[in-house]
Amino acid sequence: MAGRIITVAQQKGGSGKTTLAVNLAVCLHARGHSVALVDTDPQGSMGRWFMERMQARGEDEAMDFSTSSAWGASYESEKLKKRFDFVIIDTPPKIDSDLRPALRVADLVLVPVATSHVDLWATEGVLDLARREKAEVLVVLNRTRPNTRLSVEVAAKAAGLGAAVAAVRVSNRVSYAETLGQGLGAIERARSGPAVAEMAALTDEVLRAIG
Repeated sequence: MAGRIITVAQQKGGSGKTTLAVNLAVCLHARGHSVALVDTDPQGSMGRWFMERMQARGEDEAMDFSTSSAWGASYESEKLKKRFDFVIIDTPPKIDSDLRPALRVADLVLVPVATSHVDLWATEGVLDLARREKAEVLVVLNRTRPNTRLSVEVAAKAAGLGAAVAAVRVSNRVSYAETLGQGLGAIERARSGPAVAEMAALTDEVLRAIG
């Protein structure tokens, strides 16, 4: 059976795309799935994370990494899904025709939205392009600050964008930033805790959405 492709996309920088992508990859890997990561973002944050991981943990046949141009994302991911259960594509923070191959090939597009109205406005362009490519979308409220008026407002307006919004909200936690720099996922530093529970629940939701 061919693997499934998940594209993580957002027009605005600083939304936490790479953090979300690698933590999802680690969670899927921990559940026994093989995962390939594809970085189409010239900034290369995912590649740096993977190098740190290799230094800390060594090679792992069940987790691979490659880079690709935006236009080559569809070819690269289609090739990788023959060998891996999941392919996760990290995209650059822009919305233009270059993003279309990564959206077109995706079984699910994850759109992280940080807790700000600016991030929410930027999301509309991503959703419009995803609709044109007939891609299944799941909006994830990311870097949230629980129990604040802004979080409540952004959540309410996100629900009005016409796309599915994940029930799980990923909080703005130091552990995500720290483990990213170590080439790890949050679940690999502690067996329990809020970040572990959050990522486990989000992984469950992604698996349900992807079918």
